[in-house]
Amino acid sequence: MTDTIDISSSAGSYNFTVGRSIFEKHLTALKKKNQFSDCFIFADENVWKNHNNRIQTAFESAGLSFKKEIIPSGEKSKSIKQWERLTGVLLQSGVRRNTPLFAIGGGVTGDLSGFVASATMRGIPLIHVPTTLLAMVDSSIGGKTGVNHETGKNLVGAFYQPVEVIADTTFLDTLPDREWNNGLSEILKYGAIRDRSIFDRSEFFLERSSASNKKENSSLENLILDCAGIKADIVQEDEFESGKRAYLNFGHTFAHAMEKVADYGTLSHGEAVYLGMLAATNLSNSLGADLNDEILRKFRPLYSFDISPEMLPVDSMFKTMKLDKKNVDENFRFVLLKNWQQPVVETVNNEELIRKAWLTVFNELD
Repeated sequence: MTDTIDISSSAGSYNFTVGRSIFEKHLTALKKKNQFSDCFIFADENVWKNHNNRIQTAFESAGLSFKKEIIPSGEKSKSIKQWERLTGVLLQSGVRRNTPLFAIGGGVTGDLSGFVASATMRGIPLIHVPTTLLAMVDSSIGGKTGVNHETGKNLVGAFYQPVEVIADTTFLDTLPDREWNNGLSEILKYGAIRDRSIFDRSEFFLERSSASNKKENSSLENLILDCAGIKADIVQEDEFESGKRAYLNFGHTFAHAMEKVADYGTLSHGEAVYLGMLAATNLSNSLGADLNDEILRKFRPLYSFDISPEMLPVDSMFKTMKLDKKNVDENFRFVLLKNWQQPVVETVNNEELIRKAWLTVFNELD
Protein backbone atom coordinates (compact mmCIF):
# COMPACT_ATOMS: atom_id res chain seq x y z
CA MET A 1 0.00 0.00 0.00
CA THR A 2 1.19 3.51 -0.87
CA ASP A 3 -1.03 6.50 -0.14
CA THR A 4 -0.48 10.23 -0.43
CA ILE A 5 -2.10 13.23 1.23
CA ASP A 6 -1.75 16.68 -0.31
CA ILE A 7 -1.22 19.29 2.43
CA SER A 8 -1.77 22.98 1.70
CA SER A 9 0.04 25.84 3.41
CA SER A 10 0.73 29.51 2.86
CA ALA A 11 4.07 28.52 1.35
CA GLY A 12 2.45 26.11 -1.11
CA SER A 13 1.40 22.48 -1.00
CA TYR A 14 3.43 19.37 -0.27
CA ASN A 15 2.83 15.64 -0.26
CA PHE A 16 2.83 13.28 2.71
CA THR A 17 3.30 9.75 1.41
CA VAL A 18 3.21 6.57 3.50
CA GLY A 19 4.12 3.10 2.34
CA ARG A 20 6.60 0.29 2.64
CA SER A 21 9.93 0.47 0.75
CA ILE A 22 9.08 3.78 -0.94
CA PHE A 23 12.16 5.80 0.00
CA GLU A 24 14.32 4.95 -3.02
CA LYS A 25 11.61 5.58 -5.60
CA HIS A 26 10.60 8.91 -4.06
CA LEU A 27 14.20 10.06 -3.83
CA THR A 28 14.67 9.55 -7.56
CA ALA A 29 11.37 11.29 -8.32
CA LEU A 30 12.28 14.24 -6.10
CA LYS A 31 15.59 14.73 -7.90
CA LYS A 32 13.90 14.64 -11.29
CA LYS A 33 11.16 17.04 -10.22
CA ASN A 34 13.34 19.60 -8.44
CA GLN A 35 16.51 19.38 -10.55
CA PHE A 36 19.13 19.21 -7.79
CA SER A 37 22.32 17.16 -7.82
CA ASP A 38 23.70 17.66 -4.34
CA CYS A 39 22.14 17.88 -0.89
CA PHE A 40 22.68 17.66 2.84
CA ILE A 41 21.57 14.89 5.17
CA PHE A 42 20.98 15.39 8.88
CA ALA A 43 20.44 11.92 10.33
CA ASP A 44 19.71 10.62 13.81
CA GLU A 45 22.68 8.60 15.09
CA ASN A 46 20.65 5.44 15.71
CA VAL A 47 18.97 5.64 12.32
CA TRP A 48 22.35 6.05 10.63
CA LYS A 49 23.76 3.12 12.59
CA ASN A 50 20.90 0.84 11.53
CA HIS A 51 20.20 2.07 8.00
CA ASN A 52 23.30 3.86 6.67
CA ASN A 53 23.98 1.32 3.93
CA ARG A 54 20.46 1.62 2.58
CA ILE A 55 20.43 5.44 2.82
CA GLN A 56 23.81 5.87 1.12
CA THR A 57 22.93 3.40 -1.64
CA ALA A 58 19.63 5.19 -2.28
CA PHE A 59 21.31 8.58 -2.72
CA GLU A 60 24.08 7.15 -4.88
CA SER A 61 21.57 5.27 -7.07
CA ALA A 62 19.61 8.49 -7.54
CA GLY A 63 22.80 10.24 -8.69
CA LEU A 64 22.92 12.56 -5.68
CA SER A 65 26.07 13.65 -3.90
CA PHE A 66 25.56 14.51 -0.25
CA LYS A 67 27.20 15.74 2.89
CA LYS A 68 25.93 14.30 6.13
CA GLU A 69 25.85 15.30 9.77
CA ILE A 70 24.88 12.93 12.56
CA ILE A 71 22.56 14.20 15.28
CA PRO A 72 22.89 12.59 18.72
CA SER A 73 19.69 10.78 19.68
CA GLY A 74 17.54 12.23 22.43
CA GLU A 75 15.69 15.37 23.40
CA LYS A 76 18.84 17.13 24.58
CA SER A 77 19.88 17.57 20.94
CA LYS A 78 17.01 20.03 20.49
CA SER A 79 19.22 22.82 21.74
CA ILE A 80 20.38 26.22 20.59
CA LYS A 81 23.93 24.87 20.70
CA GLN A 82 23.10 22.10 18.19
CA TRP A 83 21.13 24.54 16.02
CA GLU A 84 24.15 26.86 15.88
CA ARG A 85 26.53 23.99 15.11
CA LEU A 86 24.42 22.59 12.27
CA THR A 87 23.74 26.00 10.76
CA GLY A 88 27.49 26.58 10.73
CA VAL A 89 28.03 23.25 8.98
CA LEU A 90 25.71 24.28 6.15
CA LEU A 91 27.15 27.75 5.73
CA GLN A 92 30.75 26.59 5.86
CA SER A 93 30.00 23.82 3.34
CA GLY A 94 28.76 26.20 0.67
CA VAL A 95 25.03 25.65 0.94
CA ARG A 96 22.91 27.46 -1.67
CA ARG A 97 19.32 28.64 -1.51
CA ASN A 98 18.18 25.67 -3.61
CA THR A 99 20.24 22.99 -1.81
CA PRO A 100 17.81 20.61 -0.10
CA LEU A 101 18.23 19.34 3.43
CA PHE A 102 16.98 15.83 4.22
CA ALA A 103 15.97 15.33 7.87
CA ILE A 104 16.16 11.58 8.45
CA GLY A 105 15.09 10.61 11.94
CA GLY A 106 12.43 11.14 14.55
CA GLY A 107 10.84 14.24 16.02
CA VAL A 108 14.05 15.64 17.50
CA THR A 109 15.89 15.41 14.17
CA GLY A 110 12.93 16.84 12.27
CA ASP A 111 12.31 19.77 14.63
CA LEU A 112 15.98 20.69 14.85
CA SER A 113 16.69 20.26 11.13
CA GLY A 114 13.55 22.18 10.23
CA PHE A 115 14.62 25.15 12.33
CA VAL A 116 18.08 25.06 10.74
CA ALA A 117 16.52 24.96 7.26
CA SER A 118 14.15 27.82 8.08
CA ALA A 119 16.93 30.17 9.18
CA THR A 120 19.78 29.25 6.83
CA MET A 121 19.86 31.81 4.01
CA ARG A 122 16.27 32.66 5.06
CA GLY A 123 15.10 29.21 4.03
CA ILE A 124 16.38 26.21 2.09
CA PRO A 125 14.26 23.26 0.86
CA LEU A 126 13.44 20.76 3.61
CA ILE A 127 12.48 17.11 3.04
CA HIS A 128 11.31 15.09 6.03
CA VAL A 129 12.04 11.37 6.10
CA PRO A 130 10.44 10.42 9.44
CA THR A 131 11.79 7.16 10.84
CA THR A 132 9.73 6.88 14.05
CA LEU A 133 6.03 6.30 14.46
CA LEU A 134 5.69 9.57 16.39
CA ALA A 135 7.33 11.58 13.61
CA MET A 136 5.19 9.90 10.96
CA VAL A 137 1.87 10.66 12.64
CA ASP A 138 2.74 14.04 14.13
CA SER A 139 5.95 16.05 14.07
CA SER A 140 6.79 15.78 10.36
CA ILE A 141 3.47 17.40 9.41
CA GLY A 142 2.48 21.02 9.79
CA GLY A 143 5.69 23.00 9.72
CA LYS A 144 6.47 23.42 13.40
CA THR A 145 10.21 23.57 13.94
CA GLY A 146 12.29 24.55 16.91
CA VAL A 147 14.52 23.82 19.86
CA ASN A 148 14.17 23.83 23.61
CA HIS A 149 15.32 26.62 25.88
CA GLU A 150 16.42 26.41 29.49
CA THR A 151 13.08 27.98 30.45
CA GLY A 152 10.90 25.48 28.57
CA LYS A 153 10.23 23.15 25.66
CA ASN A 154 9.92 24.34 22.04
CA LEU A 155 10.14 28.02 22.98
CA VAL A 156 12.57 28.95 20.18
CA GLY A 157 11.54 28.11 16.63
CA ALA A 158 9.60 28.96 13.50
CA PHE A 159 6.80 27.74 11.26
CA TYR A 160 8.49 26.31 8.17
CA GLN A 161 6.90 23.87 5.76
CA PRO A 162 8.74 20.98 4.09
CA VAL A 163 8.58 20.36 0.36
CA GLU A 164 7.90 16.65 0.89
CA VAL A 165 7.35 14.07 3.62
CA ILE A 166 8.32 10.47 2.85
CA ALA A 167 7.06 8.05 5.53
CA ASP A 168 8.63 4.73 4.63
CA THR A 169 7.48 2.21 7.22
CA THR A 170 10.47 -0.10 6.66
CA PHE A 171 12.42 2.35 8.83
CA LEU A 172 10.18 1.26 11.71
CA ASP A 173 11.58 -2.28 11.55
CA THR A 174 14.39 -1.36 13.95
CA LEU A 175 12.24 0.76 16.27
CA PRO A 176 12.49 -0.21 19.97
CA ASP A 177 9.29 -0.84 21.94
CA ARG A 178 9.67 2.45 23.81
CA GLU A 179 9.59 4.36 20.53
CA TRP A 180 6.48 2.48 19.41
CA ASN A 181 4.82 3.68 22.61
CA ASN A 182 5.94 7.25 21.94
CA GLY A 183 4.06 7.12 18.65
CA LEU A 184 1.07 5.39 20.21
CA SER A 185 0.60 8.31 22.60
CA GLU A 186 0.17 10.76 19.74
CA ILE A 187 -2.13 8.32 17.94
CA LEU A 188 -4.33 8.12 21.04
CA LYS A 189 -4.37 11.92 21.14
CA TYR A 190 -6.06 11.93 17.73
CA GLY A 191 -8.61 9.49 19.10
CA ALA A 192 -9.33 11.84 21.98
CA ILE A 193 -9.71 15.05 19.97
CA ARG A 194 -11.12 13.91 16.62
CA ASP A 195 -11.87 10.22 15.97
CA ARG A 196 -12.80 7.95 18.87
CA SER A 197 -12.60 4.84 16.65
CA ILE A 198 -8.81 5.21 16.76
CA PHE A 199 -8.83 3.85 20.32
CA ASP A 200 -10.28 0.56 19.13
CA ARG A 201 -8.15 0.46 15.99
CA SER A 202 -5.02 0.83 18.12
CA GLU A 203 -5.69 -2.28 20.20
CA PHE A 204 -3.27 -4.33 18.11
CA PHE A 205 -0.56 -2.59 20.16
CA LEU A 206 -1.92 -4.55 23.13
CA GLU A 207 -2.42 -7.82 21.30
CA ARG A 208 1.15 -8.00 20.05
CA SER A 209 3.79 -6.89 22.48
CA SER A 210 6.89 -7.06 20.28
CA ALA A 211 7.90 -4.39 17.79
CA SER A 212 8.57 -7.05 15.15
CA ASN A 213 4.92 -8.06 15.22
CA LYS A 214 3.55 -4.52 15.19
CA LYS A 215 5.29 -3.68 11.95
CA GLU A 216 3.57 -6.62 10.24
CA ASN A 217 0.06 -5.53 11.21
CA SER A 218 -1.92 -4.51 8.14
CA SER A 219 -3.68 -1.81 10.18
CA LEU A 220 -0.51 0.17 10.78
CA GLU A 221 -0.18 2.08 7.50
CA ASN A 222 -3.90 2.93 7.44
CA LEU A 223 -3.63 4.21 11.01
CA ILE A 224 -0.58 6.33 10.14
CA LEU A 225 -2.36 7.75 7.09
CA ASP A 226 -5.55 8.58 9.01
CA CYS A 227 -3.67 10.26 11.87
CA ALA A 228 -1.60 12.25 9.38
CA GLY A 229 -4.84 13.23 7.64
CA ILE A 230 -6.35 14.50 10.89
CA LYS A 231 -3.31 16.64 11.61
CA ALA A 232 -3.23 17.88 8.01
CA ASP A 233 -6.90 18.92 8.21
CA ILE A 234 -6.33 20.83 11.43
CA VAL A 235 -3.15 22.63 10.36
CA GLN A 236 -4.69 23.58 7.02
CA GLU A 237 -7.48 25.31 8.95
CA ASP A 238 -5.05 26.98 11.36
CA GLU A 239 -1.49 27.00 10.06
CA PHE A 240 -0.03 29.37 12.66
CA GLU A 241 -1.84 28.09 15.77
CA SER A 242 -4.21 30.98 16.37
CA GLY A 243 -7.18 28.70 17.06
CA LYS A 244 -7.99 25.04 16.41
CA ARG A 245 -4.40 23.92 15.96
CA ALA A 246 -3.99 24.22 19.71
CA TYR A 247 -6.23 21.14 20.01
CA LEU A 248 -3.23 19.09 18.90
CA ASN A 249 -1.67 19.94 22.27
CA PHE A 250 -4.15 17.85 24.28
CA GLY A 251 -2.16 16.58 27.27
CA HIS A 252 0.94 18.49 26.19
CA THR A 253 0.86 21.31 28.76
CA PHE A 254 1.27 18.71 31.48
CA ALA A 255 3.69 16.69 29.34
CA HIS A 256 6.03 19.57 28.52
CA ALA A 257 6.24 20.53 32.19
CA MET A 258 7.21 16.96 33.11
CA GLU A 259 9.83 16.78 30.38
CA LYS A 260 11.41 20.06 31.42
CA VAL A 261 11.45 19.34 35.16
CA ALA A 262 12.84 15.84 34.50
CA ASP A 263 15.61 17.45 32.40
CA TYR A 264 14.66 15.98 29.01
CA GLY A 265 15.56 12.33 28.96
CA THR A 266 14.29 10.54 32.05
CA LEU A 267 10.80 10.64 30.60
CA SER A 268 10.30 10.30 26.86
CA HIS A 269 7.97 12.66 25.02
CA GLY A 270 5.42 9.94 24.37
CA GLU A 271 5.46 8.76 27.97
CA ALA A 272 4.93 12.33 29.14
CA VAL A 273 2.08 12.83 26.64
CA TYR A 274 0.33 9.67 27.83
CA LEU A 275 0.50 10.83 31.47
CA GLY A 276 -0.45 14.34 30.39
CA MET A 277 -3.60 13.07 28.67
CA LEU A 278 -4.63 11.27 31.87
CA ALA A 279 -4.13 14.52 33.78
CA ALA A 280 -6.03 16.55 31.16
CA THR A 281 -8.89 14.03 31.25
CA ASN A 282 -9.06 14.37 35.03
CA LEU A 283 -9.09 18.17 34.79
CA SER A 284 -11.77 18.01 32.10
CA ASN A 285 -13.96 15.94 34.42
CA SER A 286 -13.34 18.36 37.29
CA LEU A 287 -14.69 21.13 35.05
CA GLY A 288 -17.89 19.31 34.08
CA ALA A 289 -17.07 16.62 31.54
CA ASP A 290 -18.04 13.00 32.08
CA LEU A 291 -15.18 11.06 30.49
CA ASN A 292 -14.45 7.43 31.23
CA ASP A 293 -10.65 7.38 31.25
CA GLU A 294 -10.58 3.59 30.88
CA ILE A 295 -10.46 4.23 27.14
CA LEU A 296 -6.92 5.55 27.75
CA ARG A 297 -6.01 3.41 30.74
CA LYS A 298 -6.36 0.14 28.84
CA PHE A 299 -3.06 1.04 27.16
CA ARG A 300 -1.30 1.62 30.51
CA PRO A 301 0.39 -1.84 30.59
CA LEU A 302 2.49 -0.85 27.59
CA TYR A 303 4.23 1.98 29.44
CA SER A 304 7.05 1.70 31.93
CA PHE A 305 7.97 4.94 33.70
CA ASP A 306 11.49 5.27 35.09
CA ILE A 307 10.64 8.25 37.28
CA SER A 308 9.19 8.85 40.74
CA PRO A 309 6.82 11.56 42.03
CA GLU A 310 9.70 13.01 44.04
CA MET A 311 11.47 13.83 40.78
CA LEU A 312 8.52 15.98 39.67
CA PRO A 313 7.91 18.56 42.43
CA VAL A 314 4.55 20.23 41.90
CA ASP A 315 5.82 23.78 42.48
CA SER A 316 8.43 23.32 39.75
CA MET A 317 5.73 21.99 37.45
CA PHE A 318 3.50 25.00 38.04
CA LYS A 319 6.41 27.35 37.38
CA THR A 320 7.13 25.60 34.07
CA MET A 321 3.48 25.54 33.01
CA LYS A 322 3.28 29.30 33.44
CA LEU A 323 5.82 29.61 30.61
CA ASP A 324 3.68 27.55 28.24
CA LYS A 325 3.17 29.18 24.83
CA LYS A 326 -0.63 28.94 25.12
CA ASN A 327 -0.70 31.20 28.19
CA VAL A 328 -1.54 34.82 27.47
CA ASP A 329 -1.88 36.07 31.04
CA GLU A 330 -1.26 34.85 34.58
CA ASN A 331 -3.85 32.08 34.27
CA PHE A 332 -3.21 28.59 32.92
CA ARG A 333 -4.62 27.56 29.53
CA PHE A 334 -5.20 23.90 28.76
CA VAL A 335 -6.59 21.89 25.89
CA LEU A 336 -9.38 19.92 27.55
CA LEU A 337 -12.37 17.86 26.44
CA LYS A 338 -16.08 18.48 26.79
CA ASN A 339 -16.45 14.92 25.54
CA TRP A 340 -14.38 12.59 23.43
CA GLN A 341 -13.91 14.27 20.04
CA GLN A 342 -14.92 17.65 21.53
CA PRO A 343 -11.72 19.55 22.44
CA VAL A 344 -11.74 23.08 23.85
CA VAL A 345 -9.09 25.51 25.08
CA GLU A 346 -9.92 26.49 28.65
CA THR A 347 -8.46 29.10 30.98
CA VAL A 348 -8.14 27.60 34.45
CA ASN A 349 -7.32 29.65 37.53
CA ASN A 350 -8.24 27.04 40.16
CA GLU A 351 -4.88 25.65 41.23
CA GLU A 352 -6.54 23.07 43.46
CA LEU A 353 -8.10 21.38 40.44
CA ILE A 354 -4.77 21.43 38.62
CA ARG A 355 -3.06 19.86 41.64
CA LYS A 356 -5.75 17.17 41.64
CA ALA A 357 -4.96 16.49 37.99
CA TRP A 358 -1.25 16.19 38.83
CA LEU A 359 -2.16 13.62 41.48
CA THR A 360 -3.49 11.43 38.66
CA VAL A 361 0.03 11.42 37.23
CA PHE A 362 1.76 10.76 40.54
CA ASN A 363 -0.52 7.80 41.25
CA GLU A 364 0.75 6.20 38.03
CA LEU A 365 4.36 6.60 39.15
CA ASP A 366 4.08 5.12 42.64
